[in-house]
Amino acid sequence: MRYGQQGRRRSPRNTTLILDWLHIVIGVCVVVMAVIAFINPENNMILFPFIFFLAAVLNIVNGVYRYRQSGRNKKKKFLSAGLLLAAVFLLAVTVISAISIWR
Repeated sequence: MRYGQQGRRRSPRNTTLILDWLHIVIGVCVVVMAVIAFINPENNMILFPFIFFLAAVLNIVNGVYRYRQSGRNKKKKFLSAGLLLAAVFLLAVTVISAISIWR
């Protein structure tokens, strides 16, 4: 074992910063794709599955983060399970919209 690598973990501050950047980047992408898709829906229908997928990714990341931060608090664990359930729903909508558009 090398010196300095024992017990190496990410600090909560770094995790929160990464989560914030992920929210910003995916949020901007979703907004841009949604505006483009709603301006001309017939030509840009292909963007809808990507929008739903990115929303599902955000819910998964938030759900996992909140679950790991919840400790023994059952209410917070229940709320994080709700985020993961919403992510599963959005993934189903992603698949359904992709099949209906690409078929």
